[in-house]
Order: sequence, then structure tokens, then C-alpha cells
Amino acid sequence: MARQWHAGHSSPVLCVGASEGPEGLLASGSEGGEVTVWSHDGTILGRLTLPGEEDNTSVVFLPAPSRLLYVSHGETVSVLDPRNLKRVVEDFQGAGEEEINSLAMNYNGSALAVADDSGAVRMLELPGGKVCRTLRRHTNICSSVAFRPMRPNNLVSAGLDMQVILWGLQKTRPLWTINLQEVAEEEEDHQQKAGQLFNPPLVHCVSVASCGNVVACAAEDGRVYLLRVGSGSKIEQHGVVKAHSQGASQAHFLSFFSHPYWLATGGNDGQVALWDLSQSPVVVPEGKAKSGALVTHRRKAKGRTKAKQHSQSKAATAHKVLTNEEEVETEQEKEEDVVEAGSSTELLLGDKKEVLKTGPQMSFSHGDKVNWVCPALLKGVPSLVVADQTSSLSVYSLSGV
Repeated sequence: MARQWHAGHSSPVLCVGASEGPEGLLASGSEGGEVTVWSHDGTILGRLTLPGEEDNTSVVFLPAPSRLLYVSHGETVSVLDPRNLKRVVEDFQGAGEEEINSLAMNYNGSALAVADDSGAVRMLELPGGKVCRTLRRHTNICSSVAFRPMRPNNLVSAGLDMQVILWGLQKTRPLWTINLQEVAEEEEDHQQKAGQLFNPPLVHCVSVASCGNVVACAAEDGRVYLLRVGSGSKIEQHGVVKAHSQGASQAHFLSFFSHPYWLATGGNDGQVALWDLSQSPVVVPEGKAKSGALVTHRRKAKGRTKAKQHSQSKAATAHKVLTNEEEVETEQEKEEDVVEAGSSTELLLGDKKEVLKTGPQMSFSHGDKVNWVCPALLKGVPSLVVADQTSSLSVYSLSGV
């Protein structure tokens, strides 16, 4: 049963973020520009409505010792002091070219990534907020960004063009790009029945495990797409988990369990789930799975299919290419044959199928459409903080894991 944190907002909560360290602070942002800072027991420490009263779309904490709070609203990023939430410390006006959807902080707090509706990803230097580079490759809204932990020059971006891109920031170019529409089509080749319809895999959220080598993408088709990054930052393996019966809006790896492959997801079906992916064939390199060596049959990917655009006007704005950009596609020519059956994943091994159970370790019927899922240690208890269409937060304990 979830605990409820009330009175922090007067409108639906859109985003939640947690600080690291013993303080255990949380911050939430809502429609209308309301920002609330909470203690680890749900006590409200401060509230502030940002100027302009635009919807808050993302909140992230600067790592210790300062733990400043960065909040995106409209095209602006506001810097707040969570211990003195009476005024804005600093505004980065025009941090986004259009409305900002996602913020990501690198592990040492020296750079902030900003993803917006134009499809661009801007890198801001910290402190100061100076735009030091702009990454252009998405042809539609860029919905989510995440740094690879302990790799401050590697950034993953994903968007409504169904593209997932790993960027090498030193040369400001993609190291690889993968189109999830192509991955979904391979799945449908094995599964699709006459008259069966699938939502396109528009990506709403991207997360990278603390090991830095596994990427999870929550998509509109209800699936979570998994990518394993190997040596040379190339894609070694990919697969799919059928996570939700409607669009998957959230996917976040947890960093406080025994291994880095615990994943929390939330969806438009009102479900919140916790997955143990430690034995997934995507996560476990070939030959190291408990069931023995897996020799995976590979085939060349289909030719690229032009993704249907979610917004033609956004696509026109974002269709620019940086100079000196090069796309590394050698590994993209090789893709795994993965199909799913119910709550299982079937990995094609030559001419036979091996089934790996991938049902959730825990599942909560939250009821409302999920806007955000935030893993957090609250008074030492592993928890998931969930925001939905209401003005309250729900807290689920994971102590039974």
C-alpha cells in the first residue's frame, strides 16, 4: 500500500528528483510552475512558484556538496537553493531553443544536458549555464537525455523520432544511432497477427545503469527497449521487455541494490513495476548466463525505414546537421532476433528458442496514469516515489526485495 504525500502542490505533479547523500531531499515540480522540496519522511521543507507559472518538466540536483536544484520550465532552467526556497538563485534564460523536456547532470556536476521540443540537445557549463555546444540529429522532439555514469563525455538522447543516440561530446558527434522502429518491426515480423495494430515506439524516457553499459528506453508501444554498450562504445546486443499494456512513460535504473540491473517502470496503464534484469540476455554477455553459453543467431538489419513524424513542424525545425558529424554504423548492421511471449522474452538461438522469464519482481496497480517514477532511499528504505495526474505523491516501499 502506498503512502501519500499531500499538500505540496495544487496541480498535477509532472516530475520528481532525489538528491544523493544522507540528507535525502526530494524535489517535485508541477503544472503552473510550483516547486516543492521534501524531506525523506514527506515533510514539506519549502515551496515556490516560479515566475511565468509555466509547467515544470524536469528537476535535478547538483551533486554534493552544494546540492543546488535545477528546474526546467518553458525554455528556461532556474537554479534554486533547496534549503532556502524563497527565491530563484539564477535563471538560464533560453537554455532551450524551444520548450525543455528533460535535464541530465553529469556525475561531477560540471555540465547540464538540456533536451527540447526542437530536437536539439544543448550542453550547459556549470556554474554559469553557458551553452558550450548544441547537438543536432533528432528529427522530432527530444524527450529524454541521460549521461553514462562515470563517463562525462558520453550522453544518450532519445525522442519521438524513435531514435536513440549515443553522443561523444569531445567531438560533438554521434557514436551510434539506432532506430527503434526497425527493432519493433523485427518483433512484429515474428508476432503480428492479421488486423493487429501496434503503437510506434516513440521514446518517452531513457535511463543508463550505474555500470554505464546498459540503456533502457520506455516507449509508447508499452515496451522497454534494452541496449548493451560494449567495447568501443558499440552496441553489442539489444532486446525488448513487454512492460505495460499501454504506453511506457518511465524507466529508471536503481543504484542502491545489490547489482545495477534493477529497473523501475511506469506507464499509462497505471502500473508501476520493478524488474530484475540481471539474467537478461541483453545484460549478460554471451557465455556468462546461468543457463550456459548462449550462441546467438544474428542477421543483418532491414534497410532503414523512415519514421513517421509526431509533429511535422517540429521536424522541420530540427532537421539540421552539425559539421564534422560522423555516424558509426558498423554494429548497427548486426541486430539480435528477439521476440516476446506474454511476460517472457524469447531469444532466437540458431534454430531453437530459449525462453528467459522477465516478469516483474514487484508490481503495483497504481491506478492513475504515471507521470514520473523516482527511485529513492527514504530513511534507509528503498522506495519508489510516483507522480500521477493528481497533486499528491505516492511512495511505494521496496523493502520486500
